[in-house]
Amino acid sequence: MADETLWVFGYGSLMWNPGFDYAERQIARLSGYHRSFCMRSIHHRGTVEDPGLVLALDAAEGAACDGIALSIGPERHDATLDYLRERELISAAYLEVVRPLDLRDGRRVEAVAYVIDPDHDQYCGALDLEEQARIIARAVGGRGPNTEYLYNTADHLRELGIEDAELSWLATRVRALTQAGAAG
Repeated sequence: MADETLWVFGYGSLMWNPGFDYAERQIARLSGYHRSFCMRSIHHRGTVEDPGLVLALDAAEGAACDGIALSIGPERHDATLDYLRERELISAAYLEVVRPLDLRDGRRVEAVAYVIDPDHDQYCGALDLEEQARIIARAVGGRGPNTEYLYNTADHLRELGIEDAELSWLATRVRALTQAGAAG
């Protein structure tokens, strides 16, 4: 991969805040995983005492996740991977994998993706949407409110024309919860 283009798959904050320079950006689909608020965030969007939730790619038979693929030229491989590993592997709840992506323009590429380790203690794949909404509405971490993470991701998906019914529902429900909390 050292002399080729490196592709990175973004499905959450990497879509709206990649934090690195890229040469190309394409809408892409990763098969075998779905986007899910299945990781307790104890660093970026919550604390050890009051964890928030962040998105992860959770493996599921027949699932697919639409997001973006970012390409990085050979001269930026090492710096980009170093940055991503520092950002994404902070608690070892994510696993760095290389998986095939189908780009919207018809190409198929191999891309680095960060998927949840279902055996990690931060994994919480069994939470229902209402419980997710209540956690997201109150949590705050080192990178800010959990609500900001949800809203930015939902807004970016909408701008890209990517439908994610669960994220849309969560954004609506969390807004209602935070407005009710502010009014109460």
